[in-house]
Amino acid sequence: MSMAGNLRKVTGLGRVGGLRRVARLTRRRPRVDLSHPARSPLGSSVVNCVMYQDGVRVPVGGGLVDAVNHVRRNRGGFVWLGLHEPTDAEFADVAELFDLHPLAVEDAVEAHQRPKLERYGDTLFAVFKTVCYVEHEELTATSEVVDTGEIMAFVGRDFVVTVRHGRHGSLGPLREELEADPAQLAKGPAAVLHAVADHVVDDYLSVTESVQGDIDQVETAVFATDGARVDPGRIYQLKRELLELKRAAVPLSRPLEELATRPIRVIAPEIQAYFRDVSDHLLRATEQIASFDELLNSILQAHLAQVTVAQNEDMRKITSWAAVIAVPTMVCGMYGMNFDHMPELHWTFGYPLVLAVISVACLALYRGFRRNGWL
Repeated sequence: MSMAGNLRKVTGLGRVGGLRRVARLTRRRPRVDLSHPARSPLGSSVVNCVMYQDGVRVPVGGGLVDAVNHVRRNRGGFVWLGLHEPTDAEFADVAELFDLHPLAVEDAVEAHQRPKLERYGDTLFAVFKTVCYVEHEELTATSEVVDTGEIMAFVGRDFVVTVRHGRHGSLGPLREELEADPAQLAKGPAAVLHAVADHVVDDYLSVTESVQGDIDQVETAVFATDGARVDPGRIYQLKRELLELKRAAVPLSRPLEELATRPIRVIAPEIQAYFRDVSDHLLRATEQIASFDELLNSILQAHLAQVTVAQNEDMRKITSWAAVIAVPTMVCGMYGMNFDHMPELHWTFGYPLVLAVISVACLALYRGFRRNGWL
């Protein structure tokens, strides 16, 4: 089958005959995972493929190849292809059609990349780390707080290809918001790249607000009356999850700075102002993350100090009672040696006198320790 035929089969955008093929393919694939929110009804990696002209969605009676040819023939508009976790075979035709660099294609398919921006001729390749707050009833030492994913974007003069990894960060709502603003969408693929970046950074801010609730909960527990009994694993877990958020947000500052300040052929100067706004939002998120990290360090140190104080109090109590018990132990040890000539050994009041001395000595020690706060 030709490349065009393969792409029509993948995108499912054919005419009536294409719809009939879709029906046949659907009947042939009874085990498609329809529960996955990111997959298309065919179970392929294609989430959506749309052509835009002057910011308005334009229906095309063919597949992806027809849409691209239409855009390039008319010198206007662009095509937005959305993919989710494509395989090498699924992405091969797309890479050939848009002349994508093999290194960028490899990164997009394999994922596990850090946020970055690379230029390959007239094509931009951007990587964003997406984050999602994982709801939980109670924070434990094993609770997952932050889930991460990735969005890769190939941006050219007349196309945008977004590749998403992970079960969150869907771009469907973002696409609808852009389509509701044709004036912004008419600015071209750069407007889509800005919207994706803004969407990702807004998620950073949303997740930091949710994480702050967990930090407040731990902070309240640590400084409560029985704060020394708080499981320190909860604090360490928060620090680990915060580190995931930090790895996603902090490296993105340099790519956004390049998009906002450096001249790039596919990024119009008017769009760069929007990227500066996104960069400001990212700065706010990174500052919050840094402050949370410092706050967790302070909470952890305070908890360790409370544990040390509690252990010192326990040791003082143990030492105090040991001193009180040492008095009768010493006296009874002396009179337990069974010598014939010992003071008051044969005296009638010797036994009551020893008990009285022991009681007075123990009481004096107890009151002294209580007065000093050891008991």
